[in-house]
Amino acid sequence: MGKRILIVGGVAGGASVAARARRLDEKAEITMFEKGPNVSFSNCALPFYLSRVVKNSGSLVLMSPEQFKKQYNIEARVNQEVTGIDRKGKTVSVRDLSSGKEYQESYDKLVLSPGATPVLPKSIEGIGGANVFTIRNVVDIRRLDEYLQAHSVQDVAVVGGGFIGVEVTENLCSAGKNVSLIEAMDQIMAPFDYDMAQILHKEMLDHGVNLIVSDGVKKIGSNSVELQSGRKIPAGAVVMAIGVRPETGLAKAAGLEIGETGGIRVNHNYQTSDPDIYAVGDAIEVYNQLTHKPSRLALAGPAQRQARAAADHIYGIPHNNRGVIGSSVVRVFDLTAASTGLNEKTAKAAGIPYGFAYVIPQDKVGLMPESSPLHFKLLYEYPTGKILGAQAIGKGEADKRVNVIAAMISMGGTLENLKELELCYAPLFNTAKDAVNHAALVGLNLLYGRFRQVPASKVRELVENNAFIIDVREKNEYAMGHLINSVNIPLSEIRNRLDEIPKDRPVYLHCRSGQRSYNALMALQNLGYHNVINIAGSYLAICCYEYYQDQVTGRKKIVTEYNFN
Repeated sequence: MGKRILIVGGVAGGASVAARARRLDEKAEITMFEKGPNVSFSNCALPFYLSRVVKNSGSLVLMSPEQFKKQYNIEARVNQEVTGIDRKGKTVSVRDLSSGKEYQESYDKLVLSPGATPVLPKSIEGIGGANVFTIRNVVDIRRLDEYLQAHSVQDVAVVGGGFIGVEVTENLCSAGKNVSLIEAMDQIMAPFDYDMAQILHKEMLDHGVNLIVSDGVKKIGSNSVELQSGRKIPAGAVVMAIGVRPETGLAKAAGLEIGETGGIRVNHNYQTSDPDIYAVGDAIEVYNQLTHKPSRLALAGPAQRQARAAADHIYGIPHNNRGVIGSSVVRVFDLTAASTGLNEKTAKAAGIPYGFAYVIPQDKVGLMPESSPLHFKLLYEYPTGKILGAQAIGKGEADKRVNVIAAMISMGGTLENLKELELCYAPLFNTAKDAVNHAALVGLNLLYGRFRQVPASKVRELVENNAFIIDVREKNEYAMGHLINSVNIPLSEIRNRLDEIPKDRPVYLHCRSGQRSYNALMALQNLGYHNVINIAGSYLAICCYEYYQDQVTGRKKIVTEYNFN
């Protein structure tokens, strides 16, 4: 007889442990227990059933218990809830949810992959209503879809602006629904800094989403949602997506150690405080290789790698646990938004000194069809130049740029390394100096003090205080939209108009994306102007940063016209 391995939970974590263990040991007795009716399904694809991008909900189910048995000789038991662990006797108690029958199974090694459960605050009145939904599995997405159709619901409120909330919002809009996205924080998509999130806010507004930030839900009724501000939003159905908490009840009851973040504490081999019990996936606490602190990360890729490492360790195969960095990507209507590593908020929270480069090059050669701006923000450690993170948003392949940065972070790369990185180039795919190389060059210039910059978030303050701002775009560009008190001195004329530029006060420069203003700045510095400062991201970044607040608050604009091209 081989090892007897029991696994609690399927999907990315549990099913991957089972498959890897089978590849290592044909004689092992491997049994998975899944509380729901599906042991293997694409939870990341669930929202796409609402728009019928995934045409059949049955397609979300990847493997049936029968397939697991035939292809892998793995016993996958669905509708089976593991209710307790006897660590001394090395058994688990199981309840068959179909029949109510309870039984015990023994193990040599036990793997916990229970996942995480959606947060449903009891403080919200009406949270238990029949029109309130969460999305965790295939049953959940079918239930929501059936309710929308059966009750002819047209107005839907999605609460929470994270990955699930944003994807549900997009897919409901594609299905023809009127969607309100409500986020209690001041922005959606926490992996992105506030300035980058404004691009996503604009995209939401442009596609008809009623986007509400900095306001939480107080009460849910049958046809509306009341917010903390007192505002009422029409909603025949409400999707709660404000976050998840790790499923640790079974582990706690068994006396396993829980980490400081609330996840199950594991060592570098994903063993819990009991060496015969492993844990992987959304329920565990992981190590962040950049902050050097414990954290939680509910992503499928890391869960699969954890699963392989745990199975390997059961069979004595060593694993080098380097921790996580948190790489992710999401589509927001016509935009791709990707991020990896630290952003400004997380770097500050970790006490890591940093700088950043914000560039907006074209994602491919401008002559090519569908060339469009790529907003790219690169964070680096000060003064080492070590790469800390990146965020990219655009209509093109933002993810491939962020994947490059993820690889650089994993290898301990610096701005100098990134500057010299040789990447594929052809006009249809990118530019000869890719966005990541471009950002590295800007970062090095900033790191070595070759020029100074201010972010787009500071521009309103500059305008309101009548700062001296030069717009170095050509006159026709300036006429299409500009900062209300800026002076238009095109790059092509700047050397002949030096008498218009003061030396006794700060001078701020911008163009469309920051490249021409950088050239103007360097020329002026070489001509004795040491008071010049570039505006990171320039007019594109300013318009994106200001647009959402201007639209929803009606505050006075600091630009004559928005221009996003």
